[in-house]
Amino acid sequence: MEEKVLHNPKIEDLSEIKLVGFRVLCDSEQYLNEIPKAAQLLNERMNEIQKVTNSSVQYGAFVVDNYSEAEDGYWICVQVNEYEDIPDDMVCLTIPPQRYAVGKHNGANYSIRDTYARLHAWIEKNGYERQLDKWHLERYHSWNNNDNLIVELLDTITES
Repeated sequence: MEEKVLHNPKIEDLSEIKLVGFRVLCDSEQYLNEIPKAAQLLNERMNEIQKVTNSSVQYGAFVVDNYSEAEDGYWICVQVNEYEDIPDDMVCLTIPPQRYAVGKHNGANYSIRDTYARLHAWIEKNGYERQLDKWHLERYHSWNNNDNLIVELLDTITES
């Protein structure tokens, strides 16, 4: 059996990110089914969103330990330069400047937790601390096939 390793993890500092898309709110066991549906809908309706920076990249956003109803759920979005004429059934989300540990997941959506576990171990080993009450991101480069996703996992961190 091949040992799964985290390939080329890195630290990335990002400035503020403006996102437009859909908020997915469901029971935790349903996210594996509901997020791909929302990603497909977002892809189909991309032409309705103004000022998109890169239509070939989708962002997932979530707060691990959310303490408010406003932060509960998962957002699937595209990045925009500025908010303009947002469709009525879509949402805006502004992610503040943050530092991330970044690891790449290439595979099925149901195995993404394994990649997160390896990223979390790398974070701890390298002296960083996860910021569970901050926005975390998933940067999707391929989302059409649930068995073959290409997604960068961006886990919010600080120096410990």
